[in-house]
Amino acid sequence: MGGRKPFAWQYVGKSDFMYFTLGFIFYKYLSEKIEKYANSTLEDDEVTFKELWNMTDADAMELQEEVKNQCLENIGYFIEPKYLFSSVIDTIKRKENILPMLERSLKRIEDSTLGQDSEEDFGGLFSDIDLASPKLGKTADDKNTLVSNVLLALDDIDFGVEASQEIDILGDAYEYMISQFAAGAGKKAGEFYTPQEVSRILAEIVSIGHQRLRNVYDPTCGSGSLLLRAASIGKAVYIYGQEKNPTT
Repeated sequence: MGGRKPFAWQYVGKSDFMYFTLGFIFYKYLSEKIEKYANSTLEDDEVTFKELWNMTDADAMELQEEVKNQCLENIGYFIEPKYLFSSVIDTIKRKENILPMLERSLKRIEDSTLGQDSEEDFGGLFSDIDLASPKLGKTADDKNTLVSNVLLALDDIDFGVEASQEIDILGDAYEYMISQFAAGAGKKAGEFYTPQEVSRILAEIVSIGHQRLRNVYDPTCGSGSLLLRAASIGKAVYIYGQEKNPTT
């Protein structure tokens, strides 16, 4: 991390920090996923996602609308390049205040799904991230410094978009956070993340003797790790999950 300043822990409770960070991790993942998808759809046009959105001619604007519609149809949301995680990082490196931009970015993701099949999945997705919260610092500069340092730290981590179907990215993050902050968060809330190895074994057990599972239900699904394993390993037709905590 070089000479990066340590996080200002004195204002942020451990569980609060966990939920803030999980939201930022998901924001990074969504940004990287859409940029990878958009770039792949633009290969024949010999232009990148970011390059296209810097163009203003009629043909480019038509192509922009086409790419946006493809993203909404195939991955369920859309983020303009200027609101990507990488764009926020560029702003941080220019020593600018990123809080207004970050707030708009998170809202744009949720708003992009309005009227889409994915609207229910994305509604309130970042509700735990209150960038005006006094827990982030006493002053605007304190808040900006803390959030910027967290985002820079996350930028150094490869969450494996290329292998996202095999890696439970949010599950890994949640498991790590719970292991670090369990005393103040998970245990008191009765939350215990099921390790990937256990999820895989359980999915393999319930799949014994079945070429394809019809229905799988988890009444305390958390981040959905077990359900996703059942869908992958057991080729479940329908998966149903119930969870009291909307953050997980």
